Amino acid sequence: MIDTLKIDLGDTMNRTTAGRFAIRCIGIFLFTTLAGQPLAVETAFAQQTCPPGALGDVVRLGETLVNETNEHPLTKPFVGNSLKCTSCHLDAGRHEKAGSFIGVAAAYPAYSPREHSVITLEDRILNCFIRSQHGTRPTNGSKVPVAIAAYITWLSQDTPLRMNPAKPLGPKHMAILQSPPAAPSVKRGELLYQERCSSCHADDGIGTDDGPPVWGDQSFNDGAGLAGVPKMASWLKVAMPLDDTDLSDQEAFDIAAYVNSHARPKFVAKPNP
Repeated sequence: MIDTLKIDLGDTMNRTTAGRFAIRCIGIFLFTTLAGQPLAVETAFAQQTCPPGALGDVVRLGETLVNETNEHPLTKPFVGNSLKCTSCHLDAGRHEKAGSFIGVAAAYPAYSPREHSVITLEDRILNCFIRSQHGTRPTNGSKVPVAIAAYITWLSQDTPLRMNPAKPLGPKHMAILQSPPAAPSVKRGELLYQERCSSCHADDGIGTDDGPPVWGDQSFNDGAGLAGVPKMASWLKVAMPLDDTDLSDQEAFDIAAYVNSHARPKFVAKPNP
């Protein structure tokens, strides 16, 4: 029996970013059949339309930067590894659980314990460049953070405004798993990684065409959130294996312990430009 599927209609058009985004911005529902079973096909945010004019152009640019962060001419100079924003924020932040951008803009300005200060959405975006992407921080107010913030804000339309006084987290933030039944095991994690993860991320963690590097020089640095075992385990639980998220809490912690037992770049705090 075929379950209801959500299909990115952009992939049925030409593979340009503009083509993909245009379909996502059009609110439609298409009903058809497959193998004799009803199939409902809907775009993400089917009731929303892309903003007109220059604002829409900037929103579309923001999605492009999220999908092509380490390759796009605007963002590549600020990225120090092989990761894109969507490497962690799956489906360009549209995923409901794995680093979702949906509603995030409504939580800012927010207090950040890591920075010991109140930060804006732009600040949070820029911090990802120096931590998760082990690069340098674009200038606040420049085209890069403005475009990505515009895209995230577009994904946050109609979300009630609730500034977060505790942490810079949106309404769909990832729940952190409690401690597993047994202490995380690097040895068990290695076996699970080889069985469930290596086909996409390679035996040595350097990544493949199907998955980004998860340790080593081209992965996130030790100042990124996923460098912590509990957060990595929580992300694995809702995100991996891609399209087949069936890891138990224990398995997620064991894989996280193994992945984060490897060397990765060191985070060095620098003054903001």
